[in-house]
Amino acid sequence: MTTTVAVLGVIVLGCLAVFQAALVAGAPLGRFAWGGQHVVLPTGFRIGSAVSIAVYGVIALVLLEAAGALDVVPEGFVDVALWVLTGYFALGVAMNAASRSRPERLVMTPVALTLAVVCLVLALD
Repeated sequence: MTTTVAVLGVIVLGCLAVFQAALVAGAPLGRFAWGGQHVVLPTGFRIGSAVSIAVYGVIALVLLEAAGALDVVPEGFVDVALWVLTGYFALGVAMNAASRSRPERLVMTPVALTLAVVCLVLALD
């Protein structure tokens, strides 16, 4: 089951990476991210989106490590990282749910919840 859960998390992160890449490229999807204040993100937010892509890659690595699909990171690090990520995504649920942007609330809140549950399941395993 942990492999299935980890793969689900990696798929969600992959979709988020594609979304962030679209934002970096100037796609008019800003209402779904960064508080929804801009349709097309300004430069600072585009840089943030680019950094997010790299962060998603690191998180995907942790998830795959937790499922035993990879073995490049020390196990103790993965155990701690999963709990930190669970808290991070739980905070993301609250922040997205409180967004003034309705599209962000409706789309990103369940995405953050999915990732929080994925990390929690892997942390408890």
